[in-house]
Amino acid sequence: MLNWTLFIVAVFICIALFLNLWRLFKGPTISDRILALDTMYINTIALILMYGIYVGTSLYFEAALLIAMLGFVSTAALCKYLLRGDIIE
Repeated sequence: MLNWTLFIVAVFICIALFLNLWRLFKGPTISDRILALDTMYINTIALILMYGIYVGTSLYFEAALLIAMLGFVSTAALCKYLLRGDIIE
């Protein structure tokens, strides 16, 4: 039962990733594109965590944590660059 549930949720997350990719390319403003990129990080983290549950190892949880930290820092740096024009003051 858990395998079927993980498969169905993985399919829905993949659909969400494709919709985020569409918004990333089609977004009318730059803030829509940044939001789509940030949401893609979150969906990728969810897929990695689900695969870690499926396989039963904790290595994927550490990889998801690393991606979460990099995603947060890169989104904050990109937003700061767009607001001020430079990252380091």
